[in-house]
Amino acid sequence: MIEQLDADALMAGPLGNWLEEQASVRENAKKVMWNRRFIVIIVVLPLALFAWIAFQLEFAPILWVGGAAIAMGFVWAQSPVRKAIKTVKVGINDAIAGALGLEYRHDCDAGAPFALAKACHTLPKHDRASFEDQWTGHIGDIPFRVHETHLEERRGSGKNRRWVTVFRGLVMSVGYSRRFHGTTLLVRNNAQRRFWGKKMDSLNVIDLTLDYAEMTHPDFEDRFDIYTSDQTEARHLIDPLYVERLIALEHSYRGDDVATIFHEGNLVVTLKTKNMFESGSIEARDDRRRIAKTIRQFATIADLARELNSREPLTGR
Repeated sequence: MIEQLDADALMAGPLGNWLEEQASVRENAKKVMWNRRFIVIIVVLPLALFAWIAFQLEFAPILWVGGAAIAMGFVWAQSPVRKAIKTVKVGINDAIAGALGLEYRHDCDAGAPFALAKACHTLPKHDRASFEDQWTGHIGDIPFRVHETHLEERRGSGKNRRWVTVFRGLVMSVGYSRRFHGTTLLVRNNAQRRFWGKKMDSLNVIDLTLDYAEMTHPDFEDRFDIYTSDQTEARHLIDPLYVERLIALEHSYRGDDVATIFHEGNLVVTLKTKNMFESGSIEARDDRRRIAKTIRQFATIADLARELNSREPLTGR
């Protein structure tokens, strides 16, 4: 189904008509933005200059306050454009999801896959989290869920307190054709280390002890580490072909630090990426390119889900 989806075909249908209606909305948003920017400039700058001269204030505080006022003013000026972009994005992603038999939600919650990834330490420590762009449904008969996650940590003290992004990327859950006998965690080489830098021999997560699994392929050991409660199953699940799929996933999304969790009947994947699924634009000429890019992203997800479920189950267990 995903392979048959085409950006031109989508734009030739109801989505194209809707996007034409949005053209005037986007143009009006740009006009409002420029009008508001003009207001900010002709109001804030003269007021700052007046205060500096009339009250004989020091230049540095005036510069700081004036700069902050201009920054807030430009955020206010940009709001109509941001709203228009979000409207177009949601409309496009809804259309793509509908054509694929999926459900799309721009605003979403963390969900069970995120909770599992957090408990298994495949996501960094953080102080606040936000989520958006959730897609749920089935690829064939394979259930899946994917959404974007943004994690931030509070650092510094006093005036230097600030929010720092520690993770921005995908959290994806793919249903497997059977439940796993154990739990297996795949992470980047040396991602799980002791305080003094030595690789950990085992991990205690979700009330389980996962032991380090030795893999015979040298190229694999240079890239990834495996921790598992079932050594035999881990070797069956994770082989060079599977690793090639993960690396292809990274390249497709221009991401890094991929990690996977095989647990019960699901595979949970976390992957650092740039901002994803941004199909909305203030420029109508960008619509087709952005639609096609989002479709390609889902084609990669479909390939991974199908490949994982094409494996023969273990026998004699």
